[in-house]
Amino acid sequence: MERFLNIVFCLFVLYATQGSAHFLLNYPPTIGFDDNLEATAPCGSFTVDFSTDNVTDFHVGGDSLAMTSIHPQATWLFRATLDITAAGGWESLLPAVEQTGLGDFCEKTVVIDASWAGSKGVIGVVQDAPDGILYQCAAVNFVSGAATSIPSICTNVTGLTAQFVSDPLLSSLQVSATGSATSSSATSTGTAATTTGTTTSSSTSSPSSSATSKSSGAATVTLSYGVLGQFIWVAAIGSATFLACLL
Repeated sequence: MERFLNIVFCLFVLYATQGSAHFLLNYPPTIGFDDNLEATAPCGSFTVDFSTDNVTDFHVGGDSLAMTSIHPQATWLFRATLDITAAGGWESLLPAVEQTGLGDFCEKTVVIDASWAGSKGVIGVVQDAPDGILYQCAAVNFVSGAATSIPSICTNVTGLTAQFVSDPLLSSLQVSATGSATSSSATSTGTAATTTGTTTSSSTSSPSSSATSKSSGAATVTLSYGVLGQFIWVAAIGSATFLACLL
């Protein structure tokens, strides 16, 4: 009986350890990622700086958002602002999207207000996860037209499902809903969507570091673990914790 209780306790420790992981914004590239400070609004503790950040063109007629979640279920808020300090003026681009399935998630054809074309701005991705509300941002140039291709890093892990849901916590962060989308995960027309695509993420793994830092006079280097790298990292930590607990 004592042995059984010890195993149960170890499994609980393993679950708690793995539950501490967060999410990655892969595209547009994040201005920075710090696993310990991702709960800091509005950009996970990082300050937008168009002189050093990796600034990406984002097509107002439809473009992609790519994330990697290390939670089996979480809810997303996608928003944008023309305030280049990201201090306010946020407008939601879609209703809250609930992702079920751990790994890569691609939200395709996200549409921005056409009048924003020609302006600099910030894309904000917020996740309502078991460990709280988490934030990341991307510095972008809003450009006219629609993207002609989907970035290779924008993929959906096999078995992932996504649907629009009501999320009171994320709703409290929304200012107004002005955008629209023709897709949620794989295909969406404003209702629940399901995808069974495969992951072909081209992100690179950097397990030796947990945060990115801005480099002086150069574009920020974005830390972007692939879903496999994230899974191995989480599994390794969790397994080591579990084994140590058993011993």
